Amino acid sequence: MNIAIMPARGGSKRIVRKNLKEFLGKPILSYPLRVLQQSDIFSRIVVSSDDSEILSLAETLGAEPLLRPEKLSDDFATTRDVVIHAINALGLESDSNVCCIYPTAVLVREQTLHEGLGALAHYAFSFPVVAYDYPIWRAFERDKDGALAMLYPQHLDTRSQDLPTIWHDAGQFYFGAARDWLGEIPLFGAQSYGIALGAMDAQDIDTMDDWAIAELKYALREKGGAKL
Repeated sequence: MNIAIMPARGGSKRIVRKNLKEFLGKPILSYPLRVLQQSDIFSRIVVSSDDSEILSLAETLGAEPLLRPEKLSDDFATTRDVVIHAINALGLESDSNVCCIYPTAVLVREQTLHEGLGALAHYAFSFPVVAYDYPIWRAFERDKDGALAMLYPQHLDTRSQDLPTIWHDAGQFYFGAARDWLGEIPLFGAQSYGIALGAMDAQDIDTMDDWAIAELKYALREKGGAKL
């Protein structure tokens, strides 16, 4: 059984009511929910929230609402805490595959979800990753007076094309069996598979600038104006 769990608390701080905010005219969480539904992967799609408005919208959009405790909706609750609560509250079997997907994953694709599920045949977890858009080997530290110091001075004269590519979490979803969510295997580790995304398929949304960029990327993709 494959289950999708979307953690969508009501008290977002950096962008107020982010999980209900309209993205190109529709509530942002409606976009990943639609992709989940169209993927034909999941027998249950659950939205976990402390907020009655979010839960009501989720139900309207065809998802299963799950009320979670306030202690799992503050700034200190982790994604894994929320998933573990949902696994226990829903009474899931240990071999159920659980996909935790964020409500801001507006650029997620069905094929990425399928790749994530397929990777579980060999890995405990899978999630999308994207390359840093500039080599971190050329990064600087900046002191209070503005003076710069290279973090990796040994790469001062290394050509950028000769530097290794470094990846980071794309912030879309995490797929794993319920037993591994409940266990001690780290999410970011050797037993996790990274699904490589291009820059047009990923955008973290923490600020209004991020939000605007995400809308531009989505609009370009929909119009076929981006080379993917």
